[in-house]
Amino acid sequence: MTQKLLLESASPLVPGKTRTRTRRASARRRPRPRGMITLSVALLALVVAVSWAIAPALFAPGDPTAGSLADALQAPSAAHVFGTDATGRDVYTRVVHGAAYTLFSALCAVTLGMVAGTLLGLLAGAGPRWLDSTLMRLVDVLLSIPGLLLSLSVIILLGFGLFQIALAVAITSVAAFARLVRGEVLRIRSADFVEAAHASGGTFAGVLFRHILPNSLSPVFAMAALQFGTAILAISALGFLGYGAPPPAPEWGLMIAEGRDYVATAWWLTTIPGVIVVVVVLATHRLSSAISERSSR
Repeated sequence: MTQKLLLESASPLVPGKTRTRTRRASARRRPRPRGMITLSVALLALVVAVSWAIAPALFAPGDPTAGSLADALQAPSAAHVFGTDATGRDVYTRVVHGAAYTLFSALCAVTLGMVAGTLLGLLAGAGPRWLDSTLMRLVDVLLSIPGLLLSLSVIILLGFGLFQIALAVAITSVAAFARLVRGEVLRIRSADFVEAAHASGGTFAGVLFRHILPNSLSPVFAMAALQFGTAILAISALGFLGYGAPPPAPEWGLMIAEGRDYVATAWWLTTIPGVIVVVVVLATHRLSSAISERSSR
């Protein structure tokens, strides 16, 4: 009787229910259609922006600095898709050519910040304790200073220019990369395959650069995509404040600053470059989320 009651109370494995749970689990693993659509739109926006930066003459063959006062402050139309500014310059042409200024500066800033931050994080995570403590205190100092204030301080010290603004933005991103890489190195250095590499006679540098560093780079790439969007915002903000490319350069932040006096009469001067900046930044953030989701599987 006791054995019969135990058999009746146990939950048997029903094939139909098992298949249902398997289908639900596989459905959770599949990317959702809305997420795929958002990622596709983000990639399309990034491809368009990068294409503008690489070959602006193919998309806007006109001169971004030439204009005619007779065409000043014309609203968006078939002749001028994004309208014209106060000196008659075509806003679409300036937006397309301005992608090279903003995106290349952001790319340089992220590359410099990623390389420097990765090296600092690698030394802190794999080095002796006193080196880790020293480097992390430096990282804490950098993180305690607001990014825009630190960028302005560097620009004031180094002077104006695209390289200076890229270097200033790069310095603000070093701390984030260093802290991320340090955490990944500390996690991976205690893994079994790293201990096996040491036991098989591997040198410290060989194990570090052959096993630890390659396995620590997946979150770094996701952070790089996120920092790329942050760098675009920072460079546009500095250009808006007048610390970026000098006029009449078609830089996105400078274009927004030049159109702020005409917000009431010519909304397209600030709205269209601002929307372009927001779309590109959101696209980089979506790409960063996709890289993070893929690396966490």
